[in-house]
Amino acid sequence: MKIIIIGGVAGGMSAATRLRRLMEDADIIVFDKGPYVSFANCGLPFHLSGEIAERQSLLVQTPEALKARFNLDVRPETEVLDIDPTNKLVTVRHQGNTYTENFDKLILSPGANPFIPDIPGLDEAEQVFTLRNIPDLDHIMSQLSHISKGKATVIGAGFIGLEMAESLTNRGLEVTLIEKAPHVLPPFDEEMAAFIKDELENKGVTVITGQTASAFLDKGKRLLLEDGRELMSDLTILSVGVSPASDLAKRAGLSLGLRDGILVNDDYQTSHPDIYAVGDAIIVQQQITGQDSLIALASPANRQGRQVADVIAGLPRKNKGSIGTAIVRVFGLTVASTGLKETIARQQFDDVTVVHTTGKDHASYFPGATDITLKLIFGLKTGRIYGAQALGQKGVDKRIDVLATAIKAGLTIFDLPELELTYAPPFGSAKDPINMIGYAAINLAEGLSQSVQWHELEQELAAGKVLLDVRNPNELLAGRFQKAIHIPLDQLRERLDELDRTSEYIVSCHSGLRSYLAERLLKQNGFTVANLDGAYSLYKTVRPQAIITP
Repeated sequence: MKIIIIGGVAGGMSAATRLRRLMEDADIIVFDKGPYVSFANCGLPFHLSGEIAERQSLLVQTPEALKARFNLDVRPETEVLDIDPTNKLVTVRHQGNTYTENFDKLILSPGANPFIPDIPGLDEAEQVFTLRNIPDLDHIMSQLSHISKGKATVIGAGFIGLEMAESLTNRGLEVTLIEKAPHVLPPFDEEMAAFIKDELENKGVTVITGQTASAFLDKGKRLLLEDGRELMSDLTILSVGVSPASDLAKRAGLSLGLRDGILVNDDYQTSHPDIYAVGDAIIVQQQITGQDSLIALASPANRQGRQVADVIAGLPRKNKGSIGTAIVRVFGLTVASTGLKETIARQQFDDVTVVHTTGKDHASYFPGATDITLKLIFGLKTGRIYGAQALGQKGVDKRIDVLATAIKAGLTIFDLPELELTYAPPFGSAKDPINMIGYAAINLAEGLSQSVQWHELEQELAAGKVLLDVRNPNELLAGRFQKAIHIPLDQLRERLDELDRTSEYIVSCHSGLRSYLAERLLKQNGFTVANLDGAYSLYKTVRPQAIITP
């Protein structure tokens, strides 16, 4: 059997090497229009910063090594111009020469292209770049060699944009990060993104949201924003998203769908039974909603490459879709998510509830413990987990990985306290943050607790409810709510007569645990009470203007 693969890197090379392990006699050809067929795409920003010192470290495999180990015919710098599905031919060009190759099976793994917005002056801009491959990296490194202390602008504050902002700052550049959405990292919800913005600004990055570039002037050295502001920039990175690289499939008459993504079935077959597709260019099923989605991540692409090889070799594999689990480092902060964010979940389901908790990455009494802020998005009636977000200095990856596994396995909030996770003081807690957020979610589902969200507080207070802060007096010295009465939790039982039983109370502490204790105490004494979810630590981050500080 002759199998042609168009595109290497994650999906294509995973398919090629798996095919060889299963089909020793197959004739396998890999075409890639770039010079490097196997490289660490996700490592590119870290070479810019110098954290990955050697460029060579990014090159995973060479055509020669792949030939020696897997007997693969890998042809870099070879562009596939057309696919003839009827005659099962591809037309390719290498160094100006054009020829054809026939195939029995064809796998498309073209990836995604950077989205290039239509901005006046962009065509003439000389120092505006995107970063998707090694040649892009080389161009940026060349520009950086001339501007060691200059000004850099990153347009787009998604995952790659955040990594670029960090990397360029660490090189000593003065960085401005621009995002069209109302907050940085749009795949996250607003209150979680507020922590990221704080970290960026604390590290010297200028963050501008709700804006984008409306024009490039002076060959890209000046940027005009939508509100009329003008920025000087020695280097500009466009990181405003990607689009499926599906032009070749479109010309071949293959069926396309959402945003011109390639439509495939459960066996990764396109509309032609002998042509398959994997990776960033294909439409997958979002496993939580069941809807079509484009999820451009390395882990799904690698999995899909292996699975399509299994399908072609006759093994029973199915494309089950993806839930979109991702992580990014922003200076000293680790940020990760899985599944749906709250705003998307509320569009899809009618019973969405959220809960925020703060816990330590390992036992609080062991040196070096740091906070992890977790957000769980779930169904109040069913306990189904729709998504989760987390941030902290360390231990974030472990918790989101557990919750991603729980979603894939169909576990509910009622299963989270039952999870037996590794514990010793340097590594975790006897009651892990995953267990604790499960308990908190169950309390809401079973009616033991009611919550008020950060964005509801102002309206609730305007309606006459009273905010009760149960933090200790010394905690108030660092900041306090503008409108709140204060009774420390440990004094609450003895001071119940200071409260009005005809009033409705919202209780807050620093992170939510003590306020839950206060809520239970007050409810059992006849008071009407709700807990401010996420408490003071969350509210002061997303609504700093509502906090009184010394």
